Amino acid sequence: MKILKKINDVRSEIKMAKAEGKIIGFVPTMGYLHQGHISLIRKAKEECEYVVVSIFVNPTQFGPKEDFNRYPRNLERDIKILKDEKVNLLFAPETEEMYKEGFKSWVYVEELSEILEGKFRPGHFKGVCTVVLKLFNIVQPDKAYFGWKDAQQLIIIKKMVEDLNIPVEIIGCPTIRESDGLACSSRNVYLGEKEREKALCLYKALKKIEELIKKEKIYDCKVLIKEGEKIIKEEGVELQYLEIVKIDNLKKLEKIEKDAIILGAIKIGDVRLIDNLIISEF
Repeated sequence: MKILKKINDVRSEIKMAKAEGKIIGFVPTMGYLHQGHISLIRKAKEECEYVVVSIFVNPTQFGPKEDFNRYPRNLERDIKILKDEKVNLLFAPETEEMYKEGFKSWVYVEELSEILEGKFRPGHFKGVCTVVLKLFNIVQPDKAYFGWKDAQQLIIIKKMVEDLNIPVEIIGCPTIRESDGLACSSRNVYLGEKEREKALCLYKALKKIEELIKKEKIYDCKVLIKEGEKIIKEEGVELQYLEIVKIDNLKKLEKIEKDAIILGAIKIGDVRLIDNLIISEF
């Protein structure tokens, strides 16, 4: 596995791989890799001859009071995982390489970026879209892999790619969960034992709503959300949002319909967690 920190070096390697006719698969990450990331890498390996992973904790998607400085980092650990998975290239740039002095250009997907996560994290998706587009321009992948765990991010990136005619296929991959049901996240390491038990309330709420839809045939979204909220409030954690929306445009639904998605976010102390469940059949 090649480990590169400079944009021009990555471009040279990709140029050679493309000259050999290889399909380029790309998995952008912020590191501290977990089973969710590994599932994306393995999917990329299945479908592509040359797999690139980036590790870059992107400062522009963190708000001033968010956890940029303490976000978990362990590059040596991540490199070992990537070597074990037989990744072809790791791109691990410094901030100065990605954002030169005087950087002024931004990418913003209107409306979709202002609700749900965007409401609680103003400017977050501007940072996400900008860095993802930069990475696409550097790596020039044929396919890029993102987890449905960050559903709003995936939907926004798909919209950006469509609107800006970016020649990359976006592949959404299933959420990977730990044995207790908690969605894999680099931020899970922040949780103590008691906090982790409380954190499960969001997934329990999502599963309760799914059960009410599929078994009880309750399709009124207000009723469903109310039942989900009860479970979260019983644990005494801060509920930031719990909503049922259309999966393609994030519009709020009044009644359940095909390809709805339930999205939620909670905060336990300083730890903020998100999760979702897709309702494809009912």
